[in-house]
Amino acid sequence: MSASKHIDKICAVVTAFVLILTLLFMNGSSLGITAVSREMGYESRIFDTSRVHTIDIVMDGWEDFIETCENEEYADCTVIVDGEAFKNIAIRAKGNTSLRNVSQMNSDRYSFKIEFDHYDSTRTYYGLDKLCLNNIIQDNTYMKDYLVYRLMAEQGAAAPLCSYAYITVNGEDFGLYLAVEGVEESFLQRNFGSDYGNLYKPDSSDMGGGRGNGKDFDMENIMPSENNVSNFTDRTNFTTADRSQMKQQFGGKGGGMGSDDVKLKYTNDDPESYSNIFDSAKTDISEADKAMLISSLKSLSENENIEQVVDIQEVIDYFAVHNFVCNGDSYTGSIIHNYYLYEKDGVLSMIPWDYNLAFGSFQSGNASQQVNFPIDSPVLSGDTSDRPMVSWIYESEEYTELYHESLAHLVENTDFTAMIEETAALIDEYVEKDPTKFCTYEEFQKGVTAISEFCRLRSESVKGQLDGTIPSTSDGQSADSSALIDCSSLNISDMGNMGSGGKGGFGNMGERPDFAGGGFQRPNGGNMPENGDFQPPSGGNMPENGGFQPPIGERMPENGDDTAENGVVEPSNGNSRQPNAEIGQPTQSQPQTGSSGIMFVVSAVVMLAGILFAVKFKR
Repeated sequence: MSASKHIDKICAVVTAFVLILTLLFMNGSSLGITAVSREMGYESRIFDTSRVHTIDIVMDGWEDFIETCENEEYADCTVIVDGEAFKNIAIRAKGNTSLRNVSQMNSDRYSFKIEFDHYDSTRTYYGLDKLCLNNIIQDNTYMKDYLVYRLMAEQGAAAPLCSYAYITVNGEDFGLYLAVEGVEESFLQRNFGSDYGNLYKPDSSDMGGGRGNGKDFDMENIMPSENNVSNFTDRTNFTTADRSQMKQQFGGKGGGMGSDDVKLKYTNDDPESYSNIFDSAKTDISEADKAMLISSLKSLSENENIEQVVDIQEVIDYFAVHNFVCNGDSYTGSIIHNYYLYEKDGVLSMIPWDYNLAFGSFQSGNASQQVNFPIDSPVLSGDTSDRPMVSWIYESEEYTELYHESLAHLVENTDFTAMIEETAALIDEYVEKDPTKFCTYEEFQKGVTAISEFCRLRSESVKGQLDGTIPSTSDGQSADSSALIDCSSLNISDMGNMGSGGKGGFGNMGERPDFAGGGFQRPNGGNMPENGDFQPPSGGNMPENGGFQPPIGERMPENGDDTAENGVVEPSNGNSRQPNAEIGQPTQSQPQTGSSGIMFVVSAVVMLAGILFAVKFKR
């Protein structure tokens, strides 16, 4: 009976302990407990960079879908990834100006966005919710985006995963694409844990950044030419003097085609003044979230409490890579976009996006101007002070030194030549057979040579700027250009750029015979009737309702599931085959549960056990 004498105190202590434990795990971030990133499952599958993956898009009415791609409307399809089929998946075209330009080229080669969870929020590809398929436009090298994302991740910045995927449509060759992890919920969980913060994609509404944006935007209006900028020397020979004049023509100190909010500048405390940020939020945000971000932007703009509002090392590593690859189509460029802003508890960081015009190919400048681009004056069309997210680096000797150290680490520890050669060897045969590519195979080979040479020369220039033998600012280079690296043998345009081949920068695509009549030449072995239905070359059936019946007895139930979830076909054997053959045995992905949710459940169970314990002994 002695135990029952103190049972009330025991129960009170147990209950208090459980409550404290629950509160700790539910509010750990505010108490300094940092959520860690975690393995999702998809990283080692579709984003295995040691091979080129296969993705077959199976859809009734593909031609009708292509005809309406500019509407960016979702359509239902089956997606077969490396032999595993996922049914009832959403697909739409994606892109800004490229969406319109692909249509004007009479091409079918759009970029696509695949949403595994669009029709069923519980469905993923091994934890991945969104997959982007980039058409590699304006990139004869096929690797600008790929290299940058790899460099960003290796340097320490949070970056989307990517890999190469050879796309087929209803079993027919379509082309080599870059598969990129969508920067959405799965990305946030992988990098920041289940208790992640808020994500934004700042962009002025008329310049892209979201569905439907950027369609009426004309690049000719902002690129130097005889029509919009007087006295420029030549669009293919864009000099330091031209750059200075461009600053004046497009806004002087406040240069760049973008509003103050996309520049991440503080103006006032009214959330309406930051509509280009908040309207493009990728996570659910509250009024309190808006107030917190505005407060952080104020500190950022006033260069106060930087260590409290910026993830110092993360942002420095981001800009080290970003400034190395000279991407003018970005936060530091003439059009301020193509970046994600991440905020957690008022601390800001940058996430890279869209580098197909990197390596100096956006500005169409001469090679020397791009290779020697000053590491300490990274803003193309305005003063560095006009971009608060980068200007703080130069306001402190300590932060400038950290930035220089990050750049030094990048150029001293990266074998660019080996990385490029390895990538080229991986994709060479796929580029050669790509029926819809935006360049010839010979142009691809020239592009690979050019990007390798660019990286070699850029590394030499950055090292010189770091040790002081080459000026590291635009003013310094204007005053003394004698020390700049000679790049007369390098042709930037060989990599593909915005200005090559006329408006839009798409080379000779309008003249290529394989783009006649819609741009998709169907290879032998299948039939695509006028109504858009596809009859596979052998085995399998495509019913009128759009469902895909795998051959050789494979089963695809009506609800798109096998025996449980995930939309994966359950095959009758374990063979792994290509699409339109037997589908390989999949490994089921498990539902993803946040760590705080798990601990809440555990705490609840412990509390319930404590109550039962109390009741038992009370009796």
